[in-house]
Amino acid sequence: MTSPGTARLLWALGEPFHALTYFANECQTAGEAVGLTGFWQTYFALRAAPLGAIGPELVTATFYNFAPEFVARRVPAVWEAVTPDAALDARLAGIDTAVRRVLGEEWVSSAEAVEASELAGAAAAAVDFPGRPLAAANAGLSLPEAPHLALWQALTTLREHRGDGHNVALVQREIDGIGGHVLAAAAGRSTREWLQRARGWDDAAWDAAVEQLCGRGWLDADGMTAEGLAIVAAVEADTDRLALGPWRALGDSACDRLAALLAPMRRAVVAAGEWPAGNPIGVPEPD
Repeated sequence: MTSPGTARLLWALGEPFHALTYFANECQTAGEAVGLTGFWQTYFALRAAPLGAIGPELVTATFYNFAPEFVARRVPAVWEAVTPDAALDARLAGIDTAVRRVLGEEWVSSAEAVEASELAGAAAAAVDFPGRPLAAANAGLSLPEAPHLALWQALTTLREHRGDGHNVALVQREIDGIGGHVLAAAAGRSTREWLQRARGWDDAAWDAAVEQLCGRGWLDADGMTAEGLAIVAAVEADTDRLALGPWRALGDSACDRLAALLAPMRRAVVAAGEWPAGNPIGVPEPD
């Protein structure tokens, strides 16, 4: 029976491939080619584009863990530089070039790329939409014809589906975006320095979040308490459980096969230096 651990494993294996859109230079170049300036304009435009020309409030709500002021410095200004449709074209152009470099032309035209695309596409077609805005927006896009791009789009839909569910697990426990980061740093999934720099939270906001979590009994002077560890474990367990639907629809044997296809792709991305150690996404090493 497909278990929540399956959802976690497939996320860990597939996320580095998706994240080429953030870390590969080709994706930054593609953004610049359509008028975007710098890493963060490109990040917000390419990730938010499936939702349309939205404002900072909706980006803050759906991305969840960014400082609102950090978002507002880029959104909605990005839509003056590029339309959502142009941003969608740019992200596929960047991924196309990056994948060809990282995995090679032989893999792009391989039977393995086709098979992985078909399996991930079948799972992505099974995502549930209620309460899943980023997943629904990505699922509503037309799939590219090229298998490696269709695979990237399917894995993107699936990771946003997981992220939407993760937000639900946090909201249920009244953990806001910065509180989630403080707990992630305390749990060793990333560092305060990475998370503040990458999500826009200043020292005052971070320190206030630490104080609040200490007041809830989840942190103390020595770090995370037993109750804090239990809360983090519960959030992660709920996230895995809420992400399970598409993988259950795909079935055990197909999930196992997709994992086998994704594992060498993940290794190639890591070997190419396109998956920075300790990055703020916080993906665990696959077991």
